[in-house]
Amino acid sequence: MAEASMKRAVQDEDLALDEENEDTQANKYLFFKIGQESYGIGIRHIIEIIELQTISAVPDMPDYVKGVINLRGKVIPIVNLRLRFNIAERDYDDRTCIVVAEIDKVLIGLIVDTVEEVMEIPESNIEPPPRFKTVSGRDRYISGMGKVGEQVKILIDVEKIIRDEDIGNMAAGTAAGAGSRAAAVATAGA
Repeated sequence: MAEASMKRAVQDEDLALDEENEDTQANKYLFFKIGQESYGIGIRHIIEIIELQTISAVPDMPDYVKGVINLRGKVIPIVNLRLRFNIAERDYDDRTCIVVAEIDKVLIGLIVDTVEEVMEIPESNIEPPPRFKTVSGRDRYISGMGKVGEQVKILIDVEKIIRDEDIGNMAAGTAAGAGSRAAAVATAGA
């Protein structure tokens, strides 16, 4: 399956990146598609790519927060980037996957249509996003526009997505809940 090989490639890339300095990591991006557009997230934030799995709904959340998953004992909020960017929802298929990202020890899963590749874009080929008088949800999370040959790739600021009020509160709640459970287990074992 393409996602499995991409997951291995990202994990191999992570191992290689551990040996590289932070400056080199800043120019590498994992690209994925939502609709016809290609988006990228800095590889330094990517933990792994997983197949779509059962998502437990959480009441009273915005429609783009699909719920949470349990990934090896960690509860991770899941955001559908199509809905977050005000793009029409579509049925999931065998190429739909979850990109698990981390910012400041907060994990979040991002549902994307399909994963493409890991690519390096030099800083000199990245321009700031265009500014408009009205800012849509999609524009708010764009960190730059990467020029690759004749194409333009949209670079996403995953930190802003995680720090979004609704998602941030949910992620903080799952992290606090995990910490409370760990403290309870440690206390019980003492």
